[in-house]
Amino acid sequence: MAHTVQDILQLIRDEDVQMVDFKMVDIHGQFRHVTIPAENFSEDMMTDGVGFDASNYGYAVVEKSDMVFIPDLDTAYIDPFCGIKTLSMTGNAMIIDYPANRPLDQYPRNIVRAAEDYMRSTGIADTMLVLPEFEFYLFDQVNWEVKPGSIGMSLDAEQSYWNSDSNGKGYVVPYQRAYHVAKPLDRTYECRSEMCLRMQEAGIPVKYHHPEVGASGQFEIEPKLGQMSKMADATMLVKYIVRNTAMKYGKTATFMPKPVYGEAGSGMHVHMLLLKNGQPVFSDDEGYAHLSREAHWFMGGLLKHIASLCAITNPSTNSFKRLVPGFEAPVTVGYATSNRSAVIRIPAYAKSPTLRRFEIRNPDATCNPYFCYAALLMAGLDGIEHQIDPHENGWGPYDMNLYSLSEEEKAKLHHLPTSLDQALDALEADHEYLTKGGVFPEHLLKNFIAEKRKECVELAKIPHPAEYDKYYNA
Repeated sequence: MAHTVQDILQLIRDEDVQMVDFKMVDIHGQFRHVTIPAENFSEDMMTDGVGFDASNYGYAVVEKSDMVFIPDLDTAYIDPFCGIKTLSMTGNAMIIDYPANRPLDQYPRNIVRAAEDYMRSTGIADTMLVLPEFEFYLFDQVNWEVKPGSIGMSLDAEQSYWNSDSNGKGYVVPYQRAYHVAKPLDRTYECRSEMCLRMQEAGIPVKYHHPEVGASGQFEIEPKLGQMSKMADATMLVKYIVRNTAMKYGKTATFMPKPVYGEAGSGMHVHMLLLKNGQPVFSDDEGYAHLSREAHWFMGGLLKHIASLCAITNPSTNSFKRLVPGFEAPVTVGYATSNRSAVIRIPAYAKSPTLRRFEIRNPDATCNPYFCYAALLMAGLDGIEHQIDPHENGWGPYDMNLYSLSEEEKAKLHHLPTSLDQALDALEADHEYLTKGGVFPEHLLKNFIAEKRKECVELAKIPHPAEYDKYYNA
């Protein structure tokens, strides 16, 4: 239901709200916020907004960097993590102009809406539904330092196998065997249940939560399918809720793709399907895995552009420490049914025509979700527009365990980039599918690549503790 300013003012009175918090998104997909006393919220907020400096959010703008944030009233909800009653909402960044403000074309929420508009303009579909799977770790403590005389990190999870000699109760989880473990091995059940309750209060329906494979505190929360732009907002809120609820329980949460050496990494597999006039575009009883030719072409677009997509879906150097064989993370460019070793997996359990879909398994939650979902849609649409058949291009279907192939057989396969630098090279060379319809502005992509290049250079200069182990006495 669309809310009006009067609805929000009534909510402020009914709930005795004292503060109104505006959450904005920077280029990296991180929340930033500005808070006003509730009595300052009025009709003028929808035109005057709240001023902010876009350059401090990572956006390189040709115009003056002063922008205004205009709240989206439909995103309003009571923030459960504020001691003072606070109404929170997100919204859009606008360029100050006369006679009317213009949307900042680089702002993440504007990107994802532009992608949806482009989809509708093609006539292929009018709705994209996505379902991200949120994997994360909960630790009891984590410490790190990067100094000239001391570089290192340490972390601990009480339930982990490495505490078998100090736990004192015996309730520790064996290495890589935490998947769906029950109490008393599952130490954070109440914490995760509260996370899910908070998500549902914020309008995010939850499918389930459970322990994941990593024995040192890895878990998953899976929402239900949702419309793409709304799910991008929901993704930001999920991470916000998980982290703040963890802190309430004396834990610390991370969506870092590979936080623990030797343990499973955390991904954000993204399920997706298209609808047109409420009818599924991807369903066909006669197709492979009951998927239509449009679904296969969509997969073809994803696989064709997968290297450049990785710069957006896996935008951290740590992302590529997860994308290695042996931990259920995909490394092979291909598709298959019920095969977790391929980049695209078609879930066999999605049998209903309205739910037939596939998931792309390489993304992780260090991504900016607005950029991620929009880029996936644009790559898929490019596949449909050019009828890119994944089978004809040699990308599968791979209905076997790709990790068990011989080295000779593996050498014949296509693989994901092995570093963020490689992915950024690919994005520089292959991004025309993103700029169609002006969805991703060229200047945004150049700025994004430049920002990520800086990260790569910065981290490449820092000695790694493992290098001391390898080379100190060389």
